[in-house]
This record gives sequence, C-alpha cells and structure tokens, in this order.
Amino acid sequence: MLTKKQLDLLDFINTRLQKDGVPPSFDEMKVALDLRSKSGIHRLITALEERGFIRRLAHRARAIEVIRLPESLQTPDNATAQAAAAESAAGPSADLSDVPAAATIAAMELPVMGRIAAGVPIEAINQVSHQVAVPASMLSAQGQHFALEVNGDSMIEAGINDGDIVVIRETAVADDGDVVVALVDGQEATLKRIYRKGTTISLEAANPAYETRHYPQDMVKVQGRLVGLIRSY
Repeated sequence: MLTKKQLDLLDFINTRLQKDGVPPSFDEMKVALDLRSKSGIHRLITALEERGFIRRLAHRARAIEVIRLPESLQTPDNATAQAAAAESAAGPSADLSDVPAAATIAAMELPVMGRIAAGVPIEAINQVSHQVAVPASMLSAQGQHFALEVNGDSMIEAGINDGDIVVIRETAVADDGDVVVALVDGQEATLKRIYRKGTTISLEAANPAYETRHYPQDMVKVQGRLVGLIRSY
C-alpha cells in the first residue's frame, strides 16, 4: 500500500509523461509535492521503485519508466496498456502495436548551444547555455545531437515559433526541403529549409514576410538537420 505522498508523486510522474512525453525534473517534483528538499523526492522515488511501480533506467538522465499503477490511478487506457504489457511479458501474442503505450518515455539531456536565428542569419552558435531534457525517441542511435533556442518567426508556417527549442542531429548532408542549421560564410548561422540548384544553395523561410536567400554552394555549410521540437506553454 502506498502512502499519500508516494501516490501523489506517482500520479504526478504519470500525468506528466502522458502529457509531455518527458518525466518531470526532481525540482518540479519537489514543488508539486510541496517538499523542502530533493532528498525527500529521492526517498519517494526509491520507495516506488522498490514496490515495483516505477523503474529508473540506467545511464540516462531523468529517465523514469512507469511499470504499473494502483487501482486508484487506473484509467481505461492505462489498464489496457498494462494488460498488453503483461501479455507481452508472458509470451507471443496478437499484434498490440495500436495499444496506447504505458506512461513512459526515457528522457535524455542535451546541451542547448545558444540561440539560432529563424530570420536573418546571426553569429554562429558555439557556446552551451544550459541543458534540456528531450524524449529519447527523438534521437537517432547514430550521430550526435544538440538543441538550439529559436529566435525569430521566419519558420512559423513550419510550426517553429520564437522561443521554441529545436533538436538537431549533427550532419553535413541534407535533402532538398529539409529544415537545417546552415552556417553562412563560416560566420553566421540560421535555421531554414535548404534547396539546391546547380551551384546555388537557397535558404528558404516558412514565412512570406521573409525572402528566400541564395548563396554560392561554397558559402553554405550544413551543420545539422531538424529532428524534433520542444515547446513550453
């Protein structure tokens, strides 16, 4: 049987995972449960893990998996997902790919390398400003990833708003139409769709208020390709 604090924490973690796909931080848990220190959260997390309600994933930052929920927190979707998980653990069964996932997604910490212009190019980004947790499902098993904070509205029609965090996979290769981080003339970085025609590279905004810019191909270097986006409300 869980204590009220343990139940409240499990409910908070489960709700955040269902809503955002990312577990809450220990600071957020502390505030949500009105505790004075994170040591209390550590004790609650350990108790939930020992009782088989959650699992912490090794070698991953802020990675918590909700294994099961008590009846008081059950919803039809959660019950279905847990039943599917139990059948899967027991052995081969019917295709359950359409069953809603139990409330869990591992999170990885990525460096936010500053701000990137979704407007006219700005100075190249080369400093880590802070870290951000992103769902591991956004990240490829191959290649390095980093994050950037968007500055400007030139990509708004692509669903990228001022203040969003974009997740970038490092690569020098991109297909026409990809949203990329492009380094212009070795000094300025911008977030745009890329197109090539002959020896010309075009960096196209997703906002009619901004004109497409054209450069000789030797002036533009792709530094990464957009693979995900995180937005705070």
